[in-house]
Amino acid sequence: MPASYQAPMRKDKASKRTHSQDSGSNMKTERLTVRHVLDGKSNAVFSITPDESLGRAVEILRDKGIGALLVTDSTGALCGILSERDIVRRLAETPGQTLPQLVGDIMTSEVKTCSPDDTLVSVLTAMNAGRFRHMPVTNENGLIGMITIGDVVSFRLNELEHEALQLKQLIVG
Repeated sequence: MPASYQAPMRKDKASKRTHSQDSGSNMKTERLTVRHVLDGKSNAVFSITPDESLGRAVEILRDKGIGALLVTDSTGALCGILSERDIVRRLAETPGQTLPQLVGDIMTSEVKTCSPDDTLVSVLTAMNAGRFRHMPVTNENGLIGMITIGDVVSFRLNELEHEALQLKQLIVG
């Protein structure tokens, strides 16, 4: 045992404990908001009107490589959402007769939305509870974007990769 080491004694004052991780660092994701994700992605919002056919919706989904379309009226106001899952369900119900049907007949009308200031944790919780993967983002001016579970996962993975790189640089010097 080194001569400079002295075991703690009862009469020693308790020193302040330090932790490399605390609830502040571990809960950082609770402070991340929808705005953080929107800032890093295209602001393109793909929509369709309720009176267009499911065939047209399928073409847009295919051409844009997306999984859901916002359904808007002629003024651009949100009136529903149409997902691949909605279309697949209708295909199973009406085989061979689905594509000519109207978007308005199968879209989800009661759409859960979020704001840019909502936390990612609260948005993911709502998506998980509602069992959906796409959520429109609105503000006082109306529709401003769409966030997906994939967007959030990708954002968080990039952030973790950045944190790991910072730690590695800290260790290496």
